[in-house]
Amino acid sequence: MKPFQTHKGIAAPLDRVNVDTDMIIPKQFLRKIERTGFGVHLFHELRYLDYQGTKENPDFVLNNEPYRKATVLLTRDNFGCGSSREHAPWALADFGFRIIVAPSFADIFANNCVKNGILLVKLPSDDVQHLFDLSEKNPGAEVGADLERQVLIDSEGKEYSFDISEFDKNCLLKGLDQIGWTLQFDEQIADYEQKLREDRAWLA
Repeated sequence: MKPFQTHKGIAAPLDRVNVDTDMIIPKQFLRKIERTGFGVHLFHELRYLDYQGTKENPDFVLNNEPYRKATVLLTRDNFGCGSSREHAPWALADFGFRIIVAPSFADIFANNCVKNGILLVKLPSDDVQHLFDLSEKNPGAEVGADLERQVLIDSEGKEYSFDISEFDKNCLLKGLDQIGWTLQFDEQIADYEQKLREDRAWLA
């Protein structure tokens, strides 16, 4: 997983509340277990006018320049609700998104994003609206984030502080999912298991 220290990129405005994981990546695309190749199916029902995904919807933000290259997503309340499918952050990451900004996120989705290197920035609704306003005034405006400082920076240089748990912050900074985090302590785990076998041989 790619470490996250700082990032700056084009912010795409998705002005919808309650975007669920089926809208992020529909169920018919969940047959693969690899984490790659899902970006083309991201927001499938919004991006395409046909079931096969061959005819783009010209009214959808990600089908228009400069948002085809967006790496920051602005959205509304309760983003990522619905089922717990980890394919949702896989699709977002595969498209290229590294930051998602919203007033609130579904809990399981939020946990899955951390495991896949995506920074979720939770801000008050008024601040999110200001970012939407800036995006409307200046299409293609960039938004950045400094994870160490826990600040988001808009296109005018204004900074917004955000909260993140120390564990999630450390995982993102080091580019580790929970398995990777555990493997940092591989030697200590092996030592403990060896000592356990010696002290309680009858368990073997």
